[in-house]
Amino acid sequence: MIMRRDFLRLAGLAAPALALASCADAPTVPQFAPLTYGHLSRLVFEATRFEIASDYQPPLVPPNVEHLFAQRPDAVLQRWANDRLAVSGRGEHLVRFVIQDARVTETELPRTPGVRSTFTNEQAQRYDGRMAAAIEIRQVRGNFRVGDATASATRSRSVAENITLNDREAVWYQMVEQMMNDINAELERQVRANLPRFLSV
Repeated sequence: MIMRRDFLRLAGLAAPALALASCADAPTVPQFAPLTYGHLSRLVFEATRFEIASDYQPPLVPPNVEHLFAQRPDAVLQRWANDRLAVSGRGEHLVRFVIQDARVTETELPRTPGVRSTFTNEQAQRYDGRMAAAIEIRQVRGNFRVGDATASATRSRSVAENITLNDREAVWYQMVEQMMNDINAELERQVRANLPRFLSV
């Protein structure tokens, strides 16, 4: 027969093991690195001022879901502008970065009706994203636009009905990262091709 003191000793040894097992079973929260662009060279314009504006206001209601993202598309666009654009403080122009679109919508996909659906793992939702932005060069006097560069990018991804919350967030992160990579490449290409006279040498 196990004496009380032996039982307590065994229970004390088992408690840490149970705690470790409990921790091991707990789902891990994904840690996604912030999308930043400070490692890239800056585009420095011969201008006196730099400002950021947004023409896009997140609706914050379905079908839009971008406000649920850890890395929101509008915030990533703003971070890109702060990381990559700069002005010399000289000249007669100002640089304006405009966020034109930063949406992601969720669409429920049709499922197989009846008993067959029990034995299938179907695609349940589709996410459609669009990001767009412009770099405008404007005269300080009169605020006339004298040059611009624009870029947009889209992505669509569907997810299975048994997807975990962590995997869903990974899909959202990848969509924003890929769209921003496209916009980064296109804006730099347009600036160097169409706006070289406004760049500081």
